[in-house]
Amino acid sequence: MQISMRRLKAMCRKESYQIIRDPSNALIAIVIPILLLFIFGYGINLDTGRLHIGVVSQSQGQASQNLLTTFHNSPYIQLSISEHRAPLKAMMQKGSLRGIVVIGPDFDRKVIAGQTPSLQIITDGSDPNTARFVQSYVQSIWQIWQSQQESAKGQSVNALISASERVWFNPAAISRHFIIPGAISIIMTVIGTILTSLVIAREWESGTMEALLATRLTRAELLLSKLLPYYVLGLIAMGLCVVVAVGFMDVPFRGSLWLLTLTTLLFLTSSMGIGLLISTLTKNQFNAAMIALNAAFLPAIMLSGFVFEIDSMPAVIQLASYIVPARYFVSILKTIFLAGNLGTLIWINSLYLIGASVIFIGLTYWKTAARLEDR
Repeated sequence: MQISMRRLKAMCRKESYQIIRDPSNALIAIVIPILLLFIFGYGINLDTGRLHIGVVSQSQGQASQNLLTTFHNSPYIQLSISEHRAPLKAMMQKGSLRGIVVIGPDFDRKVIAGQTPSLQIITDGSDPNTARFVQSYVQSIWQIWQSQQESAKGQSVNALISASERVWFNPAAISRHFIIPGAISIIMTVIGTILTSLVIAREWESGTMEALLATRLTRAELLLSKLLPYYVLGLIAMGLCVVVAVGFMDVPFRGSLWLLTLTTLLFLTSSMGIGLLISTLTKNQFNAAMIALNAAFLPAIMLSGFVFEIDSMPAVIQLASYIVPARYFVSILKTIFLAGNLGTLIWINSLYLIGASVIFIGLTYWKTAARLEDR
């Protein structure tokens, strides 16, 4: 397989002019990445903040008042207190309350009698994640109140086990720090797959493919001329994403730029291979764009681990996720941004990207019109 640098350079120049002259390319490569980053970074927030919880206080003794004070002292809870359930139930049905805690009328009597009192926790199950946060916060406040009660009685509150917590890679537990690397992988999927899904189909629709068939252009030269300009476009988009993520959104970047560049090129090769294969098979820009959206973009969101944990999916879906290049790029980006250059994890995922690149580029080369070689 011989490659003429003269023909390759001419074809790359032609493709670059088409990229520059088509404003939709600049929109997809520059405007949409920045827009998506801000949407994912500020529109999607998994941090709970202050939860609005209602408390039905049916007991007015000292113990129940101490418990209410403990609720008030929590920085994570905003309280609405009532002696009756009806108003708080109405607020919860409107969505203004995330949970209701009921302090029963026998609460203080049981405390005075040395019995164990109980609380009723009512949560909004329409949002299971927030419901679990409500339960966790109320249980923590309950444990603090019990410790205070034992201390007031002069009883020892020393725990048998002392747990010291330490969170690695994202100590502040800010959701934006792990959402943004995943969002970047989705953005690069858009650039790598949807843009390249149009390039060969555009040649067929405009009638220029027949002119190319009449030249000495080879399949390798045709495919390389469609890949190289979009490598440059993809690296520019990645640079913009890193600048916005680190400079404006304060996402940490603990890895190296050269490793990020190398893995980005690998991912672009695999995703552009998918786009070129779709473009080669369909020969129609509209159909190619629709297929690319369903075959690359949606799986990148659903099966990459960006939104949903892969380990919690059914076994069949987990197997299907192995053919999605974004799965490996999400892991690589989270590692480089949050953990640094953890070689083993990065190189294992990179090997999968190399395999995906070989498969998709190979299929595209095989399906490209054989007449490009038969001259």
